[in-house]
Amino acid sequence: MSPSLTPNAVGIGFKPQHAQALLAAPRTADFLELHAENHMSAGGPAREELLELAERYPLSVHGVGLSLGGAERPDPAHLARLVELVNRLSPALVSEHLAWSRLDGDCYNDLLPVPLTEESLALLARNIDIVQQALGRRLLIENPSLYVTIPINTLDEADFLTELVARTGCGLLLDLNNAYICAHNLGRDLDAYLAALPWQAVGEMHLAGHSLDTAVEPPLRIDDHGGPVTEAVWSLYRRWAPAAPEAPTLIEWDANVPTLDRWLEEAELARAHRATALPGEASRDKAPRRMPA
Repeated sequence: MSPSLTPNAVGIGFKPQHAQALLAAPRTADFLELHAENHMSAGGPAREELLELAERYPLSVHGVGLSLGGAERPDPAHLARLVELVNRLSPALVSEHLAWSRLDGDCYNDLLPVPLTEESLALLARNIDIVQQALGRRLLIENPSLYVTIPINTLDEADFLTELVARTGCGLLLDLNNAYICAHNLGRDLDAYLAALPWQAVGEMHLAGHSLDTAVEPPLRIDDHGGPVTEAVWSLYRRWAPAAPEAPTLIEWDANVPTLDRWLEEAELARAHRATALPGEASRDKAPRRMPA
């Protein structure tokens, strides 16, 4: 069984090239996050390695393929594989995306945006209920990174997430990098968005790097997880992390993957930034403010 998470834990993503170093050294990260679909069919030495890591580190299982925001119910075979993985590893956390990726039997290699409508809310709540019943535990739902506004939206994203939590009892995986990207790309009031979230439901936070695409006008911030966390996102973390005082934090780095030591340096930075945050700072200051250019 995976060890339990400690309050304010800071973790890193699991990459196979780091497995032996993670096993050889004393525990170097508070927890590891793995992408569910990469390990559903693991067998032989890879399976044994994963089980050994699960004995040493608390785990967070992060799914990308359930297509919770789609019109169809979760694929039974895919869900069964996820349940088997979760039962095998006993992770501390299980999460998925506010997105869809499957339609009429076709799977798309992307996390596509969900329209913020009452119809979408009902479908998403139904699908989350199905998954939570199958898992026998709470699922965390991650806020998306977006590049365009969907014209048919009728609900605000923060209100949508609040209602989703109320209907299903799910938790939130709050990705502050995604929130920053959306505010820039969509002209969203970032502090007003964060202030409106149901912070009591935040069960994990994500931080990551992003890039700026200047080949388009206006430039877009791209959620590529290809570098260190930016200072703008660190600043956001210092202000808002105290609103979820015990939530663990995950440093994502999925492209241009660094050495294990460099990734652990970024995790140590997260600990330092959180230590300098002022408890209650964000909750005392909820006046809407436009994000800096």
